[in-house]
Amino acid sequence: MLNFKEKIAEAISKVTNINKEELESYIEVPKDTSMGDYAFTCFRLAKELKKAPPAIASDIKENLEIDDKYINKVEIVGGYLNFFVNNSILVEEVLKEFENKNENLNIGEGKNIVIDYSSPNIAKPFHIGHLRSTVIGGALYNIYKYLGYNVIGINHLGDYGTQFGKLIEGYKRWGEEYNIEANPIDELTKIYVRINNLCKEDESILEECRNNFKKLEDGDEYCNEIWSRFRSLSLKEFQRVYDLLGSKFDSWNGEAFYSDKMAEVVQKLEETGKLVESEGARIIDLGENIAPCIIGKTNGSTTYATRDLAAILYRARTYNFDKALYVTSYEQVLHFKQVFEVAKLLGLDEKYINGLEHVPFGMVRLKEGKMSTREGNIIKLEDLLNEAISRALKVIEEKNPDLEEKEEVAKKVGIGAVIFNDLANSRIKDEIFDWDTMLNFQGETGPYIQYIYVRTKSVIEKAGYLPKYENINVNVLTDDSSINVIKTISNFEEVLKQVVQKNEPSILSRYLIDLSQSFSSFYNANKIIGEDKEKQDARLYLTNVVGTILKTGASLLGIEMPNRM
Repeated sequence: MLNFKEKIAEAISKVTNINKEELESYIEVPKDTSMGDYAFTCFRLAKELKKAPPAIASDIKENLEIDDKYINKVEIVGGYLNFFVNNSILVEEVLKEFENKNENLNIGEGKNIVIDYSSPNIAKPFHIGHLRSTVIGGALYNIYKYLGYNVIGINHLGDYGTQFGKLIEGYKRWGEEYNIEANPIDELTKIYVRINNLCKEDESILEECRNNFKKLEDGDEYCNEIWSRFRSLSLKEFQRVYDLLGSKFDSWNGEAFYSDKMAEVVQKLEETGKLVESEGARIIDLGENIAPCIIGKTNGSTTYATRDLAAILYRARTYNFDKALYVTSYEQVLHFKQVFEVAKLLGLDEKYINGLEHVPFGMVRLKEGKMSTREGNIIKLEDLLNEAISRALKVIEEKNPDLEEKEEVAKKVGIGAVIFNDLANSRIKDEIFDWDTMLNFQGETGPYIQYIYVRTKSVIEKAGYLPKYENINVNVLTDDSSINVIKTISNFEEVLKQVVQKNEPSILSRYLIDLSQSFSSFYNANKIIGEDKEKQDARLYLTNVVGTILKTGASLLGIEMPNRM
């Protein structure tokens, strides 16, 4: 697609002798269209050029050589240069590009991206706290793949650790009291809450739990048999949720997969001389600013950090990653700082160390406070999704009782509402869980985007045909509402680039709302069907482009579009 930002940056580069790629990152799209289509901020150049931003703007404009075929006008406003594009060229280039575009882009060709996401704990409920990692990671997986990267999605299951020592101890004591086969997660949760309460009362029982995990690590037959059973039953339960969300993974290697790979990590750390004993544990001292990283516990068992380090080694060798993203809550910021710092001692190429990146997100909280499996105050994700579908079905029956395949539409609308709600705001913000907010079918929501998509489909269906690009007169689409839609369309590729630069899917969510709203204004301002054929063809073609991008963008977020609502 014609890249106006690139052309502007190229012209400014010739004046300032500053790298074009750097300059391109300074170019913004103003919210107020009266301020131009693109704005170049000169404030970042003030220190380098030793001039005031307005003076820099004036110098650049005076010496700027840019093809007026593409840019109609350049204005100075304070320390900004505002650029106004040639709308006729914009319309022609955007629609021509849509006609000729390949399905996927090749921006990331030849680069490998590992994304570690979802990662629920075995034998614990798959609750709404896991939703964020699952849908944020899934959206990033889809978007990186669409941009041409080779992506490996890993569900790093929490299938190891002291929690299993607790479960094994609880099962030893009370296993016969619970029908685990019939309702595995709920029954195992009851055991976990019960043994956890007992551990609070009696330190010796907590020590027994720790010893159980050590036995599991050492290959104890009884402990391994129980662990395998719990894991198998849990995965069957989790799969129902993944089927509802449409989640897919390339690897299900959890923490336990690395049980025989940690010895190498310990050996490499020993060879550096930095693995030392402290109060019976083995640690890496990371200096004054970061807490020490514990590699081995006092009873000799390993830690979460040891397993993450083994995973880094394995993933570097197996996937040759350019980036390894860890999509977890911001509560784990310190953990990943420690792990990434210790990873520098493993002898890996700098490429792998530089590619490690934590993608933190805010917590999902109940109105009453934080959720906890130990306390039992959680909302199961499967229950939430089924409730969303049920509520969507109720709305459909009220508004369109004769709709065909109501149940299937309700599933797409309900699940879409939940996913979009999660991805609508910056991932770092905490999300307070509230049914009314989650399932609001008005305003800037998933169902709104689906509704606009359905509208584009119904317009084309009513017309009974779809015109070809070569029959379109682009000059018909130069009114304000049409231009606004086309400018929004032209930013689609740029939006996806921004998503992967910041690992922020909400940028795409916001874009889809903007495109939906701009189309709604276009729809209200123009009679698409019934005017002269030339206008009808051009407007139908634009309607189809909007529908296609809405469906593509929603799909990248993990949302399915219904054909009718």
